[in-house]
Amino acid sequence: MEKRIVLLGSGELGKEFVIACKRLGQYVVAVDSYANAPAMQVADAYEVINMLDGLALDVVIAKHRPDIIVPEIEAIRTERFYHYEQQGIQVVPSAKAANFTMNRKAIRDLAAIDLNLKTAEYRYATSEASLRAAVAEVGMPCVVKPLMSSSGKGQSVIKSQNDISKSWQYAVEGSRGDLVEVIVEAFIDFDYEITLLTVTQQNGPTLFCAPIGHRQERGDYQESWQPMPMLEQQLREAEQMAAKVTEALGGAGLFGVEFFISKTAVYFSELSPRPHDTGMVTLAGTQNLNEFELHARAVLGLPINEIQLLKKGASAVILAAADSNSPRFEGIDAALSVPNSDIRLFGKPTSRPYRRMGVALVYGDLDKEIEYITSQAKRVAARVSVVG
Repeated sequence: MEKRIVLLGSGELGKEFVIACKRLGQYVVAVDSYANAPAMQVADAYEVINMLDGLALDVVIAKHRPDIIVPEIEAIRTERFYHYEQQGIQVVPSAKAANFTMNRKAIRDLAAIDLNLKTAEYRYATSEASLRAAVAEVGMPCVVKPLMSSSGKGQSVIKSQNDISKSWQYAVEGSRGDLVEVIVEAFIDFDYEITLLTVTQQNGPTLFCAPIGHRQERGDYQESWQPMPMLEQQLREAEQMAAKVTEALGGAGLFGVEFFISKTAVYFSELSPRPHDTGMVTLAGTQNLNEFELHARAVLGLPINEIQLLKKGASAVILAAADSNSPRFEGIDAALSVPNSDIRLFGKPTSRPYRRMGVALVYGDLDKEIEYITSQAKRVAARVSVVG
């Protein structure tokens, strides 16, 4: 049952997805805007195009005639997916899901208005002037995000009138694609946030992974851990909300659904229709199937009987500190001397300050303290240096 898969976006998450697909005997074409991207290094073939160019996208699809199209990033001309779906090509999770979730406006309105899920109060802005008006309505502090971005790019917090202009400029610079619009969210006084990896199947029930906690800096995750200790009632509420929104989007695949958790409420935050960066913690062997293996099975229509939590685990990012066209790594031997540790180096051909170049992984028994395991993951990451 070999399928021909075109992967749109070839970063570190795409690389692990390709590995999972190759282990299931699939043929994968990796596509990105630059050569030698991580997923290209393990795929059967690759293409370098601007995925916001609809004609270039059409050419790649016509050339490779895929059975399945799997988006891995936001900056894609996603409206083309409806056309491909009409041609009989499976779009993951579905053309609707991919199109809606590449744009924060579509997914937020679906969740808040159509499905009546609890979210932060929000407004949209298309200029600095309309941003000022939106901030006046939702109040300060508030969070500003581009409608299209990834890994926290362009995200900032407005605490005073003096922050508005620079927040607007930062959001525009961090936006992916050609859409100049932001979402302004009222600040929620939450205790913590989680990623709930949610798997929808072609022939089977929706399944949930144990909740993943994470810490962010500069809008990007720094550490994640699984499981995140939380009240059973709040976990069930998050699962119900995740099931409702993924059902509305349709299709089969793994979704990363993010929530803010306060003492009294669960708030829907965002959704990604693909493996999530915080979910790299599952590479530590926390589950019987990691998030990439789950995505591959769901995409291919293979059965997933259950998701079992086998161990506790944590991940910590390995960041570059400088620009380089030939990055190298030092300290790997010292890092791996930490018990129960592993690392994944992504193979990105260039580095820049704060670019994610790898991830440190640590696991422990289910009776271990998750705080200790997370501290060990940070210790592993700190021993690896990106040089060059």
